[in-house]
Amino acid sequence: MSDVKVILTDEVRGLGNRGEVVSVAAGYARNFLLPKELAYLATPGNVKRLEQEKKRYDVSQAKEKDQASTVAKAFEGLTITVRKKAGEHDALYGSVTASELAEALAGKGITVDRRRIELEEPIKRLGKHTVHVRLHREVIATLNVEVVAA
Repeated sequence: MSDVKVILTDEVRGLGNRGEVVSVAAGYARNFLLPKELAYLATPGNVKRLEQEKKRYDVSQAKEKDQASTVAKAFEGLTITVRKKAGEHDALYGSVTASELAEALAGKGITVDRRRIELEEPIKRLGKHTVHVRLHREVIATLNVEVVAA
């Protein structure tokens, strides 16, 4: 099977960022990237279109980064308290999910997509925890979470 050159239309973890021309396996392009519109084939016409889009994209990315930085400032010193039922030795029944954290943030007036909240491992104990929120590719905010018994 040969490789195919594609232009990414969005950031794909482990592969590249938007606008990059990358070489991938033909099956990966055909079965995943192209149907989900995460990439398109790198033909001469598409490469020319990419150059025009890249200028507009750079301007919009600068704006998004500024907005993400503003939201990240709101996270400084912020602690979210989540109430969960706990059993012996401070172990939770279940775990604290990204959705619950997004709802708690919404209660504080900060809207964040749950998929942007990165839990390295599930929160399964009472106490203080640190969670990273990827607001932008280059802006990662730190959120303090305190889990208390309900």
